[in-house]
This record gives sequence, structure tokens and C-alpha cells, in this order.
Amino acid sequence: MMEQSSDELGAAIEMSFKKKAAVPRNWMVVDSCGEGMIVDWDKFDIMRRLPINARDLRILDPLLSYPSAILVRDTAIVLNLEHIKAIITTDEVLLRDPLDENVAPIVEELQRRLPLGIGRGEGEEEELLEARSGEVDSNELVTDFPFEFRALEVALEGVCSSLDAQTRELEISAYPALDELTAKARYIDSILFVLLILQTNSTNLDRVRKIKSSMTRLTSRVQKVRDELEQLLDDDDDMADLYLSRKMAMSASVSTESLKTESRFYTSRSRSSSSKGSAVTTTQEENNVDELEMLLEAYFMQIESTMNKLTTLREYIDDTEDYINIQLDNHRNQLIQLELFLSSGTVCLAVYSLAAAIFGMNIRYPWRENHGFLFKWVVMVTLLVCGFLFLWMISYARHKGLVGS
Repeated sequence: MMEQSSDELGAAIEMSFKKKAAVPRNWMVVDSCGEGMIVDWDKFDIMRRLPINARDLRILDPLLSYPSAILVRDTAIVLNLEHIKAIITTDEVLLRDPLDENVAPIVEELQRRLPLGIGRGEGEEEELLEARSGEVDSNELVTDFPFEFRALEVALEGVCSSLDAQTRELEISAYPALDELTAKARYIDSILFVLLILQTNSTNLDRVRKIKSSMTRLTSRVQKVRDELEQLLDDDDDMADLYLSRKMAMSASVSTESLKTESRFYTSRSRSSSSKGSAVTTTQEENNVDELEMLLEAYFMQIESTMNKLTTLREYIDDTEDYINIQLDNHRNQLIQLELFLSSGTVCLAVYSLAAAIFGMNIRYPWRENHGFLFKWVVMVTLLVCGFLFLWMISYARHKGLVGS
């Protein structure tokens, strides 16, 4: 009895630790009919419902900063694309945090477009009506665009639209700030330009710095989504793995064929050749990823356009920084030239002051009493010598290229 009670106590403690470790999260379950239901499930509940590893669920944890990723498993697609964290199967979508303001539009779009034929083109809606009237087989529509692709399309559209909207907002705030930063450089006096940049535009400089930081973070996020789509497009096997419905149909057909293995030994040669032909056709269908490739290429082009906008903005910021640095260097050189002129003038005035101090001393000289007219010549000659010294210093500086012509 004591051993049994200790085992029960240990199991209870273990369950309590599991409950603390696996905090329930809000999930929205959307089925193929567009019906949604909000549930509080932890990772153990999801693992019991779907054959997914805990490692795959870890990338969906909002408390962990995992980059964007698209993971393909045997019976599910795990999406971690910006604010969209979802698990897609062949008949339902599990979406994390559906009450979030960024995720709520995705939930509405899933409920609108997941039902067959809704949210698609007018021609496809007409085909759906014909299918209901018996003119077109509705199973063809299901095989043409599987459930998991409709859900994946909604997720990709939401992510690409969100990133593009953030890029446009960044452009709206960035370009006027950059233009304002460089506009006054064309009309301000060279001496005051440095003070203008350092004092008057200090707020604008801080604004541009924040914009550049936001652009760097946004570029990294866009680049990650672009890399995921490019990786899928570069590998046909990865795209084929996204066909969850096809894989389930194949597994069902394989199990059916295994039950009929014994009867195949007694079939005729013609029927075996026809089965080989059907096998070849099945293999070709397995490798056919044209539909998914067109879907991914459309959103790859959209995310590539967003990336090009960010690249253009980065180049504009770099050009603005180069322009500001060139202007600062230019006006710094002008200040150095001004300092050289002032220093040269100071040296000449110092020489003139030295001459005035020498001849102005209170010392008795014989020529002071008899030749007072020499005072004006001393002043004039000293002034001419100082002027000639100033001109010589400036000419020497220009000859050496220290000042402009």
C-alpha cells in the first residue's frame, strides 16, 4: 500500500509539472466548411490530436523568437510566418492566438475562403455551380486545389500583404525625413551648415536613425520569408511533400494494392501492362507540382517586390548619408581655410604690433627730437611689410593646394 501511494504521489507530481510546463493557449480550429471553434489546448493536447513532434510545436511558441519557417511533415504543414502560427492538415487548420488583432483578419479570410469555391474567381464559381448541377464532377475541383493549398494561400497572402503594408508605411515616413535632412544644404551658408546639421536637425537625424533601424529589422524578416519560398521553389521534392491530400491518397491506394497482391499473380499479361501504364501515370502525377509552383511563384514575386522596395530605400538612405558626409567634409574644409586666413592675419598683426611696441617705448633717442617725421615712415613701411607677408602666406598656401583658388 505504501509503494502504491508513493507511485500515485509521484505521478501526480509529474502531471502537475507537465501542466505548469504546458500552459494552455488559445487555438482556432477551422474545418473545411469554414466553421471555427476556439479551444484552449496545450502542446500535449495537440500532439494527441496530430502526429507532430514537440520540437515542431516549439517554433510556434510566441515566447520564443524563432524565424519564419515552413515545415512539412507526413500529415501536416507547420507554419511560422510572422504573426501567423498555424498547423495545416488535409481537413482543418489550427491557428494560434486567433483573438490577436493581426490574426483576426486571417481567421475571417480562412472562414470565407476555405469552403470550396468561395473566395476564388468568377469562372471557378461558375464551375462549382455546374458541378452542383451535375455537369462537372465536384471531385475534380477538390483535386485541382486541395484544402491545404487554400489554407496555405491565405497564410501567404496575409504575410505578404502585412509586410508590404509595413514597407509602404516605412517609405511614407522615411522619404520626407531624408529629403528634409538634405534640402537645407542647398540654401544655407557654408559656415552655418555644420551648426544646422548638428543643432537644428538633431531631431530629424534621430528620426532617420530610428527609421534605418526599423528598415533593417523589416528587411531581415522579409528576407527570411523570401528565403523560405525560394527554398521550396528550388526543390521539387519539397513541393511534392506539400501535397498532403495526394500523400494520403497514395498511402490508401498502397494499402489497397497490398491486399490484392495475391490476385495480381493470376492476371493476364495485358492487364499487367496496363497496370504498369497506370503506375507510370501515377508516378507522373506524384511529380506534378505545377499548380503549387505557380502559387508559390506568385507570392514569391510579391515578397520580391517588397524586398526591392526595401533595397531601394536602403540605397536612398546610404546616398543621403554619403551626401551629408560630403557636405560636412566640404564645409569642414572651408572652415579650415577660414581658420588659415585668420591665423595668417593674426601673425601679420602680431608683427605690426611688435614694431609699434618697439618704436613706442619711452626711451630717449637722438633722432626722436630732431627727426619726428620718421614716425610716419615707420608706420607705413611696417604696414606694407605686414601686408606683403600676409599675401605671401596666402599665395604659398594656394601654391601647395591648402586653400582653393
